[in-house]
Amino acid sequence: MSASHSRAPGRIGQGDSIVPRWAKDAGRLLLSPLIWLAQALHLTPNTVTVIGLLIVVAASVLVAQGMLLAGAAVLLAGSVLDAVDGALARLQGGGTPFGSFLDSTLDRVGEAVLYAGIVGYFLSRPDPTLPALAAILALIGSFMVSYSRARAEGIGVSAEVGLAPRTERLALVIGGIAVAGLGWPVVLVGVLWVIVGLTAATVVQRIWHVWRSTQSRGAASTSVSEEPHEAQER
Repeated sequence: MSASHSRAPGRIGQGDSIVPRWAKDAGRLLLSPLIWLAQALHLTPNTVTVIGLLIVVAASVLVAQGMLLAGAAVLLAGSVLDAVDGALARLQGGGTPFGSFLDSTLDRVGEAVLYAGIVGYFLSRPDPTLPALAAILALIGSFMVSYSRARAEGIGVSAEVGLAPRTERLALVIGGIAVAGLGWPVVLVGVLWVIVGLTAATVVQRIWHVWRSTQSRGAASTSVSEEPHEAQER
């Protein structure tokens, strides 16, 4: 998710995502009944994660078969569950390392299946080359956004910055599929190219953020290591 940075009104800061934090917080508040329902049904966060993936797979099949409005509706339900599992984990005392791993892994599986469904839809239409290429590049960009964050966290740097984390990308895709289902498939193609651009920008943002963080860390380490020598010289 987006990092919090102070910024001037109306401008997107270096670490801000497209959707503001207050909108995401409001969305989480609206999910409260579902979270308490899952708790009442004694569902574990991992169970909710798996159910969410199965819903995304079903939505992708609908999209591939050209039933775009139904696919968008089912996909929206799957994305809601994607938000519920994390909140449920926090409600139950915090997530586990395996739960975090499972959630991240199945998110990537869900994205791959979804874009495969979109490619399948375009292959059934005339002139599918450029739309299918857009979907493939959007998938590659999405994977790179996730990979860049994972590698950053592997070296101890938080990299939640960027214009288009997963929530924003999913919202764009759902909207594009729904509008295409209303008779304007060109909008979905345009959305895919927008995602390509946004994911590229997000990866660059994260590379820049990690570089600055590691440079600052290196400078701090050098400063600390030199202090004893300076004391001896005094």
